[in-house]
Amino acid sequence: MGAEVVVEGLTKSFGKQAIWRDVTLTLPPGEVSAMLGPSGTGKSVFLKSMIGLLKPDRGRCVINGVDIVTCSEHKLYEIRKLFGVLFQDGALFGSMNLYDNVAFPLREHTKKSETEIRRIVQEKLEMTGLAGADKKLPGEISGGMRKRAGLARALVLDPQIILVDEPDSGLDPVRTAYISQLLIDLNTQIDATILIVSHNINLARTVPDNLGMLFRKELVMFGPREVLLTSDEPVVEQFLNGRKRGPIGMSEEKDTATMAREEAEAAAGHHDGSPDEDVRGVIPQMQPSPGLPERSGERRRKDRVMRILHTLPPAAQEGIIESLSPEDQQRYGVHPHMLVKSTPRPTPSPGPVPSQHQGQLPADQVAQFPGQQRPGQHRMRPADPGQGQG
Repeated sequence: MGAEVVVEGLTKSFGKQAIWRDVTLTLPPGEVSAMLGPSGTGKSVFLKSMIGLLKPDRGRCVINGVDIVTCSEHKLYEIRKLFGVLFQDGALFGSMNLYDNVAFPLREHTKKSETEIRRIVQEKLEMTGLAGADKKLPGEISGGMRKRAGLARALVLDPQIILVDEPDSGLDPVRTAYISQLLIDLNTQIDATILIVSHNINLARTVPDNLGMLFRKELVMFGPREVLLTSDEPVVEQFLNGRKRGPIGMSEEKDTATMAREEAEAAAGHHDGSPDEDVRGVIPQMQPSPGLPERSGERRRKDRVMRILHTLPPAAQEGIIESLSPEDQQRYGVHPHMLVKSTPRPTPSPGPVPSQHQGQLPADQVAQFPGQQRPGQHRMRPADPGQGQG
């Protein structure tokens, strides 16, 4: 299973220009997470700071007990071997064919024989749909193929953590869908921890287990996908719907006068091309390709989310329960609306999503796991072996 990444109070600036400050989150091991945000909010800088290519001003980033912000160069070199990175443009060596590009990390970081290297490279090329293209140069293939070649290279060291920077950059919607499916299938097969940086809304709504958003130099929120997809936070609502009206402007944020003018124009009937439909809501998550097993990361996420269900906003609770299959609803002992009606709707807050229990609902209103006994109740009948696979 992939490694857990614990980020605490991470802050980064270039000179006097703050990029983001006090970012705190945990990437759950073996799950797919995504970081959203308008262009220029430092998402790629965050990825580079996680792997030590850029040094944060302060804070911690702990992987397998090692804080990469303060550790020695030797320790950092060893920790980097846990990572596979797909950069925006693939970052391939133009003078090398795809085979040599993918083989490069193995030749650089291992003492494997060329026979073993060939076996691994061919396996990763086949996994990413590039079998037979190993002799081509990067300049001879499409952008989508370069992305997949970069991903194959990121996989050759069997990483525990995969960082993916703008996988849809330069790709049409169809190729983006294929790359998205590939990331889900990879997570299914190797159970790595994956962090995707993107501003593609369709990818964000369908691929990750967890979602976060950077804005105004801070982490607006980070947590289970259902929390951000149902959020009333104005910046999240605007971003998910791709609208002009809201806190985000051409220079990241607007002043109050601009926001008031846009609201007045909208009230007067001006249509700025923004979609009228509100796309917020929990839609089905992308599933592994037919023939692959159940994704372990998805099961772990469901178990984790159900443990903290009563700490989440009502809209997220409802979205979570309604997204469960009937088998999973039985597995966890929940049904639609059972929690929402008992919890007052909180005021939207820009703070981080709770990561642990805060307060307690009555025992009969808390999600239950198979075999778990509530106070005053008999033990629940264990779920059938075939249940809980949805």
